[in-house]
Amino acid sequence: MTILKQFGKKTKYYRLKRKLSQEKLSELANMHRTYIGQIEAGRRNISLKNIEKLAKALGVKIKDLF
Repeated sequence: MTILKQFGKKTKYYRLKRKLSQEKLSELANMHRTYIGQIEAGRRNISLKNIEKLAKALGVKIKDLF
């Protein structure tokens, strides 16, 4: 499994754990919903700034997403 897929899987895990839709997470992280879907599918190479936004929106530490 590639690091992109692993990161996407963790993102989805924490999103579902918080009972958030992709749309709600995208609002909280100030990202587009399709971008969240691409991250979760492992098709998007996400920047460090966006990793930080996702972690904050999910209420987790950055390291938890890896």
